[in-house]
Amino acid sequence: MSYERLTTGNAALLFVDHQTGLANGVQTQTPADFLNNVKALVPIAQIYKLSAIITTSVAGGPNGPVLPVVAQGLPDATVVHRPGEINAFDNADFAAAVKATGRKKLLIAGISTEVCVAFAALAAREAGYDVYAVLDASGNWSKLVEEAAIARMVQAGVVPITWVAVGAELLGHWQSATGEAHAKLMGDHLPFAGNIYASFLAAKGQA
Repeated sequence: MSYERLTTGNAALLFVDHQTGLANGVQTQTPADFLNNVKALVPIAQIYKLSAIITTSVAGGPNGPVLPVVAQGLPDATVVHRPGEINAFDNADFAAAVKATGRKKLLIAGISTEVCVAFAALAAREAGYDVYAVLDASGNWSKLVEEAAIARMVQAGVVPITWVAVGAELLGHWQSATGEAHAKLMGDHLPFAGNIYASFLAAKGQA
């Protein structure tokens, strides 16, 4: 796949099964790191006006409701509650919602990496989308299983990526209109970046 950059006009963000019950099974990161990474992805959608779709699997059961950091951070996102389809794209409402965004590049994060992310990513590739798996905003119960899922996705043409790289590619230039909002985002979610942002504000006399 040729390198075509993510832009505000070509990318959509899909949150697949970020649910309270499923989050208990994330063992490939600490709970704090995982929630921080998911939470960082949310303002990226806001800053860059990305179409956002949230989907759940049997939210009324043990999988639980949408994580508050996602539900509260994206109140205007399209939400599709699946009654049981494991692959989100097997749900007609979800597939239609993704198509309705008009975006060709899909940023997919979810729980778990080897099922919820991988199955949706593979189906999206088959449907003709350019697909990016946001790995640090996704999680799994086993590192070995997660690595196998990543290898499977890469073989199918899915691009592995992180929230920092997503944001940086969308930003493009620190002098852009979103530069200060992006700097705050980085400062809020990466301690070293927070120090850099504090230095920037001090230099401007705003500290």
